[in-house]
Amino acid sequence: MSSRMAQWGNDLYTGDRSINFVGKSRTWYIISAVIMAVAALGFLVQGLNLSLEFTGGSEFRVATSGAPADYEDEATAAVREVAGNAASANVSTLGGTTIRVQTEELDGDQAREVAQQLATTFGVESNKVSSSFIGPSWGASVSQQALRALVVFIIITTALMALYYRNWKMALASMVALAHDMLITVGIYTWTGFEVSPATLIGFLTVLGYSLYDTVVVFDHVKENTRAAFQNKRSTFANAANLAVNQTLVRSVNTTVIAVLPILAVLVIGFAKLGPGTLLDLSLALFIGMTVGAFSSVFIATPLLVDLRRKDPEVLALDKAAAKQPVRTPLRESVPAGAAPTTTKGATPAASTSAPSTSVSSRDAEPVAGETPQTVTGRAVHKYAQSAGPRNQPKKTPRNRRGSR
Repeated sequence: MSSRMAQWGNDLYTGDRSINFVGKSRTWYIISAVIMAVAALGFLVQGLNLSLEFTGGSEFRVATSGAPADYEDEATAAVREVAGNAASANVSTLGGTTIRVQTEELDGDQAREVAQQLATTFGVESNKVSSSFIGPSWGASVSQQALRALVVFIIITTALMALYYRNWKMALASMVALAHDMLITVGIYTWTGFEVSPATLIGFLTVLGYSLYDTVVVFDHVKENTRAAFQNKRSTFANAANLAVNQTLVRSVNTTVIAVLPILAVLVIGFAKLGPGTLLDLSLALFIGMTVGAFSSVFIATPLLVDLRRKDPEVLALDKAAAKQPVRTPLRESVPAGAAPTTTKGATPAASTSAPSTSVSSRDAEPVAGETPQTVTGRAVHKYAQSAGPRNQPKKTPRNRRGSR
């Protein structure tokens, strides 16, 4: 199984196998547009469930030996007995033993009475109940600082990417993918009702950096492949960019899985044992954002870049020149019946057009002596990207066999 996966990744890298991400860009756009529309609708229907740090109010924590099964009803009844039947209470447990009760703003006397009533209800001493008050002005300050940090991050990142790639369209494509990730992530919070706390905002900002990092890795390969294509005129801009996505696909999947697994473990422990808190809020935002970010870097960023540059004069000239080159058929795609087989450099052409057509790829062709194997863009294949085995596994030679010198 592992050898098949390694071979599959190696085929994607060399171009012997290809997934048409760029060619099906309209499909990805439609899927993303539907998801983003549903996410945006959540702001109108549900809205964000802001934590006490943003809305302001009073919070009580009751330290018990174990929360009873009906702790929510008992805590709500205790609050309403003091503050009135119209009072609302958000009740949850922390670590399975501490009961947290959040209410609207209460004055000093009401807060003391609620604390005493909670102590009586759960049969604990009064010193086991702590109370705190958070004003709405503090939450407004946190929101303003978060928005300011987001604006500064976007401005600086856009400028740096435009300078690094020397192309503003690459920066624009990466920012669109970034906005795509953030809208879907926040939209999931609106529909699920997950609480948005300051720790959640930290997670959102961290997700922006992770998503941008994954996109930059893909764009680096796009830059290398398209540069080679402009030099040798062997591939269109779209094909060179699509090859870059295929070459980084395995890396993107592996990186995302490795990053998400420990976060998933924290989530399971948080929901099962710890309860609401900073750790759970942060890990939940990271889990959702990283998963969505892996999708955008593969299915949105590069196809959008190709569409933005499709009408550029240099891209049109490249596509016209590449159309005159022999087509290199991927190993896993067959030539239509009755068509002449596609040959690559060094391959022996068919003796007659009436012969059965076959699929010929760089692997089927015998390499010319002294030449370095190349991908479909004309770039030299990495020395460990061998057709006979997985990458990073050099072939054995008498020099490196045991007992040979």
